[in-house]
Amino acid sequence: MSDSEKNTQKGFFGMIERVGNKLPHPVVLFIILALGIILISEIVSRLGVTVTYFDAGANEDITIEAVSLMTGDGLAHIFNSAVSNFTGFAPLGTVLVAMLGVGVAEWTGLIGTTLKRLLNNVPNVLLTAAVVFAGINSNIASDAGYVVVIPLGAIVFAAAGRHPIAGLAAAFAGVSGGFSSNLIFGPTDALLVGITNEALASAGINYEAAVTANWYFMIVSTFVLTIVGAYVTDKIVEPRLGEYTGDYQPNEDPITDDEKKGMRNALIALLIFLGIMAFLMVPENAPFRALNEETGQMTLDAFLSQGLLFMIFLLFIIPGFVYGRTTGKIKSSHDFVKGMSEAMSSMGGYLVLAFFAAQFINYFSYTNLGTILSVAGADLLDAIGFVGLPLILGFIIVTAFINLFVGSASAKWAIMAPIFAPMLFELNIAPEMTLMAYRIADSSTNIISPLMSYFAMIIVFAQRYDKKSGIGTLVSTMLSYSIAFLITWSILLVIWYFTGLPLGPGAPATL
Repeated sequence: MSDSEKNTQKGFFGMIERVGNKLPHPVVLFIILALGIILISEIVSRLGVTVTYFDAGANEDITIEAVSLMTGDGLAHIFNSAVSNFTGFAPLGTVLVAMLGVGVAEWTGLIGTTLKRLLNNVPNVLLTAAVVFAGINSNIASDAGYVVVIPLGAIVFAAAGRHPIAGLAAAFAGVSGGFSSNLIFGPTDALLVGITNEALASAGINYEAAVTANWYFMIVSTFVLTIVGAYVTDKIVEPRLGEYTGDYQPNEDPITDDEKKGMRNALIALLIFLGIMAFLMVPENAPFRALNEETGQMTLDAFLSQGLLFMIFLLFIIPGFVYGRTTGKIKSSHDFVKGMSEAMSSMGGYLVLAFFAAQFINYFSYTNLGTILSVAGADLLDAIGFVGLPLILGFIIVTAFINLFVGSASAKWAIMAPIFAPMLFELNIAPEMTLMAYRIADSSTNIISPLMSYFAMIIVFAQRYDKKSGIGTLVSTMLSYSIAFLITWSILLVIWYFTGLPLGPGAPATL
């Protein structure tokens, strides 16, 4: 065993990695977990476990009971839904479409050459911060950061002679751990604020939070988390990973004249493409804008949620093709298809993993175990009787734990908002503060939850650089980010609470 391997086996994080990696292959683990859900659903169903919560949208109490998968209906669901679970698995199409474009840009050498040009004389600390910062701000493009920024983070670090998994971890921490930070507000803000306002209205509270409810706090959080993420990467994660000894080696040859010409032509193609996209998106009556019936305005909401991924595909494949033609890497249509085919060939393991992960996540949802856990956690906080700041901190801790089992931010908030938004309002805590506390908890533990939709994909990306990587490797690597983000972010919220600074335009922390 090398010194770097011995280093990773030490301490608390080493114990987590050892235990995690002694588990079966992730595919087998998801099979075991799925079988466990089938058994647990039968036990909980036989015990007659039910929970009741108030649905603000329907303005009525909803009673949820555990559903067994060991009944006739349950067994029929297992068989009838297997294919649709797989084909409807949210990350599947997102990953494959994006990787087609990214794969061509990488196969032709465009990404490697561009990074080589950009990384000359860049200090490591700035490189790390840039990766985390890019990850945090990528969430404006919904899930695109998972399939673009995270693999690029690994490539960037490898090109700089650093450990690629450290780059992957830094990007993953930014994209997923910092999901509730950004310099601008986006669709997620509108969705969660809408649920908050419905919860308040259902309790007879005449108060409406704006989409910009957490904007000021999000801006500050972006820079704070960038600093924290860079520090954790440089001082904890990368030293623990040690020197990279894997098979992946970046191209260290000097940039040729043909490559320089290829980059220039690729940049021209990229600018032309961006100009066309701007024409399709920016004008008031642009083709990609659609009428939002609630606001009466022409917005890009539909494009951002449905069409943006194809734009990202073109964003990589067009410059990649132009670069390949210029350098001679692509001489015919066969070469062009070969680039995409090689990108897909590396995703075979992900397809297998995605099939079984999709079944497990679907079973968890079908049996209502996630909803029962969320409501039970909310009821626990309600029963404790905390008030003020202790309630906010308790709320963060419980939500962070629930987030390990229920990944959807909107689904959890739809259950918890009708309980906590009115409760904390009556205690003079503004709904904007309650929402931000929820979002801190919801983001911080995404990166250590195997139930997070993209977790399986991140494992596959890690195995590209280290075939021994498993769930234990990823969880032990990301746990330090999760702890650091949760503590730092909570402290920042406490400072906001005591100083009375607005969380956004006209959005107080307390009433």
